Amino acid sequence: MKNELRFREDKSFKIIQFTDIHWQNGDSTDQKSAVLMESITEAEAPDLIVLTGDILSGGGCDDAAESLRQVIEITERSGIPWTAVFGNHDDEGTANRQELMSVMEESDLVLVEPGPEDVSGIGNFVLTVQSAEGSNAAALLYFIDSGSYAPTDIGGYDWIKRSQIEWFLSESARYNSSLRHPLPALAFFHIPIPEYHEVWDFHACYGAKYEDICAPRINTGFFAALHEAGDVIGTFVGHDHINDFCGDLHGIRLCYGRASGYNTYGKDGFPRGGRLIELKEGERQFETWLHLVNGTIVRNQSQHTPLQRTFTED
Repeated sequence: MKNELRFREDKSFKIIQFTDIHWQNGDSTDQKSAVLMESITEAEAPDLIVLTGDILSGGGCDDAAESLRQVIEITERSGIPWTAVFGNHDDEGTANRQELMSVMEESDLVLVEPGPEDVSGIGNFVLTVQSAEGSNAAALLYFIDSGSYAPTDIGGYDWIKRSQIEWFLSESARYNSSLRHPLPALAFFHIPIPEYHEVWDFHACYGAKYEDICAPRINTGFFAALHEAGDVIGTFVGHDHINDFCGDLHGIRLCYGRASGYNTYGKDGFPRGGRLIELKEGERQFETWLHLVNGTIVRNQSQHTPLQRTFTED
């Protein structure tokens, strides 16, 4: 693939996650989202931009493909490679997922793949981050299409399918089976998995939860696959615009991004922004922080414990 990703000479690799931009037609509200993305990207100078779904409010776009091109133009002006996964609203308008993927592939800076045809969803793929000094892979980035809405009458949101879990396990084994220790990996998708409930309810978390966790009602075992494979050390989602917490569950840090778009709901006193993630070559850990639209950098989010929540939540 073009635009090879590589650790810097100082062994760092920085990602910026923008989520839930909800772009429509490029109106004045959308332009506030554009300013946010450009200003934070310029200040942070990441190695990769990741858009974790609901890039568009598809149903509000006069021409969804053209609206997506407007978002792509923002990322391209930075000159930085970028990638994306779909959310539940992207394909609700005049273009389906396959058509939107084709629009993404027009970009000179994009790193996306439609993914195998026999695997559920559009946009299941892996990116490698090469070592600073050689051509070998030093980290993995998984991108997974978490779907839209429940395909059965139970309601709620879609879930990561068994074919995707099998694909993930196969890819993890392909990269790691010959290694003494698995490569550190991150996973990006839009809809939080049910374990986001567990980590918030029973473990110390850092950050805010101002709305219900809108995970699917079915648990297909994706987290178990992550745990068993042993390479993924962090997951990053969007979907719930006024949640931004991270919490460690059995050695995997489950994180929300910080909602970035203005053409959708938010919360007073909860400014929009982006989440930064920094890997260090050779280390099975990462640093993460928020960069808000007002320029504030939040490296230490407030701790919330199950005991606190017992007395503060209904």
